[in-house]
Parts: sequence; structure tokens; C-alpha cells
Amino acid sequence: MNLKQPVLKPQDLLIALKLSANRERVFTFNQLARELNMSDSEIHAGFLRAEKSRLITRRNGRMESIGPALKEFIEHGVKYAFPSVIGAMQRGVSTGVSAQPLNQFFTNSNEAPLVWPTPDGNTRGQSLLPLHHSVTNSIQTDSKLYELLTLVDAIRCGAAREREIAIIEIGKRL
Repeated sequence: MNLKQPVLKPQDLLIALKLSANRERVFTFNQLARELNMSDSEIHAGFLRAEKSRLITRRNGRMESIGPALKEFIEHGVKYAFPSVIGAMQRGVSTGVSAQPLNQFFTNSNEAPLVWPTPDGNTRGQSLLPLHHSVTNSIQTDSKLYELLTLVDAIRCGAAREREIAIIEIGKRL
């Protein structure tokens, strides 16, 4: 018998966030793969890991996130499971407190904005490695997913007040 401890991967959280951001939609693995810029097999494996971790479920043939469990994991575990990796100044897409919805609370910061590095970005700032390499493409057509990911980043690498507000805002969306 091959017993192996399952391990949650960043793309598993991305899948759960995509489902949360789009609760009104019914997804197939193929649709998720296209919209998250991953392979069908990567989506399927990620779904199974997130399901085993009780972050998502199948109910009446639908894939759904489990809001309270997802919120608890993001609030208490995400910064430990997926620590932030800050890099050099680069062009990219704003994230964390530098992006919606948190930038309305933190308008007078003297620090460089946090960005996910991408040559297509419109902001120069301190680079933050995104949860998954497909994030900058995945958010192009999904503003709700973008907001959830920026909130997660504020929890991953923000100061106490930033994390506190991000937790409140994520609670409103999950």
C-alpha cells in the first residue's frame, strides 16, 4: 500500500478562490483549466487535494468552495503554507494593499507598491511572487478573483493592520 501525506499546493488555493469568486457559475474542469491557464490534469489533481483538505466540495454535481473553511485557512494558515517571496523592483500588476479593495484604506503610503511581476504590468514596484505563475493571466477577465488574491497577499505579507482589514474584507467575499 502506498500511503503518502497529501500536501496542499498554491494552485489548489487558486482553484478554491476561483470557485469562491464565481459562486453563481457551474464549472467543468476544462473551463477552470482555460480560465486559470493550467492543464486539465493540474486542475483535477488540485481539486482533489483541495477537496481532501476540505476547502472545496462537490454538491449536486457542482464544484463549490467551503467558505468558512477557506476563510479559516486564509486567515490562519496561508502565510505559513505559502510564505511571501519579495524581490527586486519590477514592472507588474498591483497586489496587496496597493490594489483594490485595500488601496482605499492605505492611500498615503510612502512605500513602493507590491506587484506581481509581468512585462504587461502598468505599475513599477516591489515584486511579490504570486501564489501561482498563472495568476497574472487568470485575473485578466475575473476582477472578483483579482480582489480575493490581493486580499490573500495582504494576509501573506502585510503588517498587522493590513492583515486585519484584509481578513474583514475576505470575510465579506467568502
